[in-house]
Amino acid sequence: MYELIQVAENSFYMDCPVKVGFFKTGKDEVVIIDSGSDKDAGKKVKRILDSQGWKLNAIYNTHSHADHTGGNYYLQSQTGCRIFTNDIESAVTEFPVLEPAMLYGGFPMDGLRNKFLMAHESVCEKISPDALPEGLQIIPLPGHTFSMVGFRTSDNVVFLADCLSGSDTLEKYHITYLYDVQAYLDTLDVVRQMQADCFVPSHAPQTSDIAPLAEYNIKKTLETAEQIKSYLADPMTLDELLARVFDGYGMSMNLQQRMLIGSTVKSYLSYLKGLNQADYSFTDNRMLWFSL
Repeated sequence: MYELIQVAENSFYMDCPVKVGFFKTGKDEVVIIDSGSDKDAGKKVKRILDSQGWKLNAIYNTHSHADHTGGNYYLQSQTGCRIFTNDIESAVTEFPVLEPAMLYGGFPMDGLRNKFLMAHESVCEKISPDALPEGLQIIPLPGHTFSMVGFRTSDNVVFLADCLSGSDTLEKYHITYLYDVQAYLDTLDVVRQMQADCFVPSHAPQTSDIAPLAEYNIKKTLETAEQIKSYLADPMTLDELLARVFDGYGMSMNLQQRMLIGSTVKSYLSYLKGLNQADYSFTDNRMLWFSL
């Protein structure tokens, strides 16, 4: 793990739990796509740069989650590279407390202010057409977060960030973090029709055919929506619903999972309400959700 994998003439990635993409923009110059989960991942990126004799010009973050921006600060301090993020993701990258604050819905307690949910802040700029090097194209991939993006390189490699979970992950956990369920389904519909020589998802194996995995992610997302809807045959509070979800999927709740899955279930509720398949009422000062 953490070795450099070449997938095309100018496209590479560091094989690790959150893949870091490398794209050569010149003989000895590169940009990277994401920076790993923490300072240690950043150090491993730096070792690759040094071993290849490459100069790092810029980091392009696909989104603001800590496991994708955790190496930003170290790499920028070591190389002076620029960091680019998209739209609202820039705010979270510069003010990382926003991530656990959003998940918690208030001031995040100590157990949420850690490197898993809150990377070191980094100075970044918003991605614009002028900010992209020749040969790198941005691809909108919203749904997992506010305005996540991927990138296509000139040698026809597509870096897909977190818009897909691996089949093993879905079979084990069934439900993964989502911000906007409808936007996520729309993104998957676009992704499943994409063509490229190589697709590199952040949390799944590289492949030349992304359609089967995209379709499986669509299937699991719709199944989760139906499962949540079925639980709401009896009106219940969010906490009661979360207990049913965790029990139904055989998961054990802890603080971090409560925040991540709790936020995701809220997004599913918004999705179902938008489809007029669920609604809420207030009874005895309790907010109750029910299916329609």
